[in-house]
Amino acid sequence: MFTLKQHSLILLVCILVQGSTSAQQVADSAFTFPVKTPAYAAGTGTRIVLDEAHYNFHTLGGRYFSFGKVLEADGYVLQPGTHKFSDAYLDTLRLLVIANALADTGAWRLPARSGFTKEEVKALHDWVQQGGSLFLIADHMPFPGVVSDIARSFGFNMINGFALKRGNSPEMYSRSRGNLLSNAITKGRWPEEQVDSVLLITGQAFIAPQAAGILTRLDTSYRVYLPQIAWEITDTTACMEPEGLVNGACMEYGRGRIVMMGEAAMFSAQLAGASRNKMGMNHPSAKQNAQLLLNIVHWLDRKL
Repeated sequence: MFTLKQHSLILLVCILVQGSTSAQQVADSAFTFPVKTPAYAAGTGTRIVLDEAHYNFHTLGGRYFSFGKVLEADGYVLQPGTHKFSDAYLDTLRLLVIANALADTGAWRLPARSGFTKEEVKALHDWVQQGGSLFLIADHMPFPGVVSDIARSFGFNMINGFALKRGNSPEMYSRSRGNLLSNAITKGRWPEEQVDSVLLITGQAFIAPQAAGILTRLDTSYRVYLPQIAWEITDTTACMEPEGLVNGACMEYGRGRIVMMGEAAMFSAQLAGASRNKMGMNHPSAKQNAQLLLNIVHWLDRKL
């Protein structure tokens, strides 16, 4: 288990990385990823809507600027979603992304509060079942608690905590380590798109239903901590062992498809803190994070 001193170091690093003000975390607008074989000609691909109607921590004009640019380079059309979910609105969509929604701007402590009404949860569930594609991204606490009703409607149980790796070592997931699994998404369309390793940055963990395919799973170097207030973790904070827990999964549901990821920064490209440290797809150790993003969207778009 972490010592209090180790926790303090972790929290210092995380505050620099995940700081709550825009000055601490800004998009790296210079980041690019070469897409050798785009799925579509420029601007002709499937429209992807990134939800921005639920106090989302990640938006196309903010922390997910590079998320959008990578997908646009693949031919997709990105658009912010400014509407609450209803049958009528969702019927106009084919591929929806929800990234780090919040119940409100002060939802960083227990009790967890859903960011979605019961009517929104049902509309979203029915939309996927009828053929919609959902990419649901929920980072560390409080984000899992905000979307737990959505996840549970599809059989996923999100744990509203922090998945922390012991020893402050990089959170590398790879085929060689056995925590990045082989499936249609990690294989890609052809050998050049195969993903062999990705970097994660302080996320959550969840329990996936048996029907789900696992992308990434926690190993024994992790503990899942359950603080009352985000980032306030001490040696007495309740925690869970990682056995059976994952942080990336995909599943066909009815006529639709779902991908759930328990970490959001891995699909961003940001400059963090006064030193403007690279965080996300622009990090030197995250060479294949952008390819994983493309592969996930290809699977949701039925290109895989």
